[in-house]
Amino acid sequence: MTNNNQPSETKIIVLGGLGEVGKNMYAIECGGEIIIIDSGISFPEGELLGIDYVLPDFTYLKENESKIKALFITHGHEDHIGGIPFLLQSVTIPKIYAPNQAKELIAMKLEDKAIRYDGLEAYTDQDVISFSHIRVEFFKTTHSIPDSHGICITTKDGTIVTTGDFKFDFTPIGPMADLHKMAEIGKRGVDLLISDSTNVLNEGISTSESKVDGALSDFFDRYRTERIIIATFASNIYRLKHIFETCYKYHRKICVFGRSMENNIAISIRGGYIEHGDLLITPEEANQLKPGEVTLLCTGSQGEPLAALSRIANGTHKQIKLRPDDVVIFSSSAIPGNQLSISRTINKLYLKGVRVFTNTSLSDIHTSGHANQEELKFMIRLLMPKYLMPFHGDYRMLKRHADLGVECGIPKENTFVLRNGDVLLLKDHVIVKSQECVSGEDVYVDGNRIGEICSAVIRDRKIMANDGILVILANIDAKTRELLTKPNITTRGFILVNENEELIKELENVSSKILSKYLKTNDSLSAIKPKIISEMIPFIEQKTGRRPIILPILTEINR
Repeated sequence: MTNNNQPSETKIIVLGGLGEVGKNMYAIECGGEIIIIDSGISFPEGELLGIDYVLPDFTYLKENESKIKALFITHGHEDHIGGIPFLLQSVTIPKIYAPNQAKELIAMKLEDKAIRYDGLEAYTDQDVISFSHIRVEFFKTTHSIPDSHGICITTKDGTIVTTGDFKFDFTPIGPMADLHKMAEIGKRGVDLLISDSTNVLNEGISTSESKVDGALSDFFDRYRTERIIIATFASNIYRLKHIFETCYKYHRKICVFGRSMENNIAISIRGGYIEHGDLLITPEEANQLKPGEVTLLCTGSQGEPLAALSRIANGTHKQIKLRPDDVVIFSSSAIPGNQLSISRTINKLYLKGVRVFTNTSLSDIHTSGHANQEELKFMIRLLMPKYLMPFHGDYRMLKRHADLGVECGIPKENTFVLRNGDVLLLKDHVIVKSQECVSGEDVYVDGNRIGEICSAVIRDRKIMANDGILVILANIDAKTRELLTKPNITTRGFILVNENEELIKELENVSSKILSKYLKTNDSLSAIKPKIISEMIPFIEQKTGRRPIILPILTEINR
């Protein structure tokens, strides 16, 4: 029975994954019970100086910790599981249910962070997990990582389905998506569909992974005597699977570079997703083989400066040196924002004289794991939802996906293009947007610090990166409240002191006058500091056109 003190409707609470591609996380609340779907991270863009990861805001979950029953994971990509170690340090999660591949990846993450957690369990598409007010079941989908699932959540108010990340591939490398179960769930009745929007701007149907398999086989056939170096996503398990199978076919050994790649391959071999693990050799063994007998498989397809391929291209890799007849294949697509770093890596490879092939220069050496427009329409037709909430995309993606829903017969007023922090209310199979909002702000991880770095700190870092910092050091007589000497001015990243002596003297004089003025008042030294800053900024901007961070350090001296 529903507790009368609990809200009578079911809430869908968006914590992350809207207006962005990353940090997917949302919660379903019914009858005093909360389940969480996914707990991802996103990686910082260039302006987030010094930030390692970006997390969803866990405040709502902390405030309602006693209601949480479990966290459910759709699949094992970072933007769906990367936040789990940070979540477990902030909120008590009784159980985490994940498909097998994701479970192994999560366990490895927790071990790396020295986090002990005994509530991690694997589910399959045959399982049904029930709580007092919420029932959860699963269906297989096709994605670039094994064990990807959609999730169907049933409450007294209606049914919610989230697709997770998916595509429809009718000749996949791995198992087929369970179209029959999707259709069966659709016949039962789906109130809200929460669907992947990543590739909604692409028309038609995405390329089958089997076509990529054929294209890579052509490379191995064409370059039988050359050493082949392949850069791809470490998490694209099916791509790695058919690279192993192709190397087995062409009698090549495989040498792997990159920790994430090694971990994913090890888990996939243990789980039976990748065969021919005996092909793996050490770098020392690879260097002893003829070029046509070895394939190098490495991270760095996005031009990451510390990844294996970048170090190989720079000539700084300790174990592998490029040879003029090497063939380098980028079996990946550029993540938005990474084009420049990828181009730099490719240019360095060309300078070494090797042949480089990308997905733009030769078709079908990469395909996305996300659905194009026709596949998104097919999902809508299979599940026949009354309401549609696009997720996993920026605003234009979400809006285009909502338009697709309208094209498929969903009334426009039944589509929701939301923001992180928004809440939907489901009652008696009717959904409305709530007036309530929860915190959907980004939370920054800087080293071991979670949430301590706010937007003001990021703003200061940007200012220091662009305009530098100016420090005003002043010693003050504790009894008379007078300056003992003129303030000392020092800077970093603003101007060179030795080459701007006249400006430094002006800054000393101006800061001295400002400080002397305020020392005559009864204001405390801490109250005087912001006043010094506010008066110094316009003077410095007029003189230099720049606005550095100004840091007054005022020290009282007892004489």
